[in-house]
Amino acid sequence: MSISQLFDIQGRKAIVTGAGRGIGKVIALALAEAGCDVSILEVNIDDGKKTAGEIEKMGRKALAIRADVSKPADVKQAFAVTAREFGGLDICVNNAGVSIHEPAEETSEQHLDQVLDVNLKGVFLCCQEAARIMIPQKAGSIINIASMSGTVANFPQKQASYNASKAGVVLLTKCLAVEWAPYGIRVNSLSPGYTRTEMTEAVGHLVPQWEAQIPMNRMADPKELVGAIIYLASSASSYTTGSDMIIDGGYTAR
Repeated sequence: MSISQLFDIQGRKAIVTGAGRGIGKVIALALAEAGCDVSILEVNIDDGKKTAGEIEKMGRKALAIRADVSKPADVKQAFAVTAREFGGLDICVNNAGVSIHEPAEETSEQHLDQVLDVNLKGVFLCCQEAARIMIPQKAGSIINIASMSGTVANFPQKQASYNASKAGVVLLTKCLAVEWAPYGIRVNSLSPGYTRTEMTEAVGHLVPQWEAQIPMNRMADPKELVGAIIYLASSASSYTTGSDMIIDGGYTAR
């Protein structure tokens, strides 16, 4: 197999959660550019429709489905619709996530549930539905967007609930990789460092402190994650499962 064939994902069917903006949108557009049909699962359906519209302009099929990934019924329906409309599912990117900055001693049960429900429970539910489609196919790639925050305690912001949720995603990924390897399903996580998105722009006053801690002295552009996504989605990573790829400009290497 040639190098170009190894990375070829033309014609594959993908789902990306939380792809209305930020990292999720960049990933969805990159998969479409690489030749995939893409289903957008988004709680903010207007944003989801905009991303789907951009994908359709590339000549690929796109769906925009309103779904709260923390709700089992929403997830089940969204995956069923995608599999029916696309005729299967090859790639699932679980990107949807939320973060709340607040001291641990002041964190309410409501905020804790909100973060864990979306970031961890939501990933589990989406992995589960993806596997139910992929197991009969004996093939598939699931990519969970975790974070370097699943490995380190960030500073100066206080976000214990977020960090714990992302650490959970990393270990969940490893567990599912082991369980589903016999079915030809690969499960990996991608852990970005500080990345310029709408979410990080909302706390822009922290950027100088963050960049001072990054060996490369800058935040990532979301497009710098695309190469890893294509690798994990393609045959180039046929022996890669249960891995957590940290892309953080050297932050966790310090």
